[in-house]
Amino acid sequence: MKRMVLIVLMALAACDEMSHQPRYDSYERSALFKDGKSLQAPPDGTVARDDPAWSEALEQRPAMSAALLVRGQERYGIYCMPCHDAAGYGHGTIPGRGFPQPPSFHEPRLRDATPDYIVDVITRGHGVMYSYADRVAPSDRWAIAAYIRALQLSQAAPISALSDSDRAQLAGAAQ
Repeated sequence: MKRMVLIVLMALAACDEMSHQPRYDSYERSALFKDGKSLQAPPDGTVARDDPAWSEALEQRPAMSAALLVRGQERYGIYCMPCHDAAGYGHGTIPGRGFPQPPSFHEPRLRDATPDYIVDVITRGHGVMYSYADRVAPSDRWAIAAYIRALQLSQAAPISALSDSDRAQLAGAAQ
């Protein structure tokens, strides 16, 4: 028993060093890097969150195109599908593991929402959904909003909007 207490005390004493780790002040000299500086330049391609180009991309809604929808589908699959599922009903794998279920994109409130609203939710978050502003580029937010609108239309398209061959195929699948 004494041996176990001694081991636990030694382990606790060793953990205290984690709170006293060395650090550098911004302009202090450092042996860590070849140039001797502790403050390093950001890597090429780094974009500041308040970069005017990003803000402008949020203000300018892109024209609808097939390329925009393809990009939106790709980004939706990466960022949205884990919670919202492939069809947008909110039955993704994340809620399936006990996390809160997001609303369906097919409920009337979200069917009536503008693409600007969807982009704003991606940017700022809403309810238990956190902001994706640091993960999703502004142009991709518009692409996701366009794809969500396409999902909504695909799930509520009237049968009269289908061609005769599509209606026949749908009727054959229902049998």
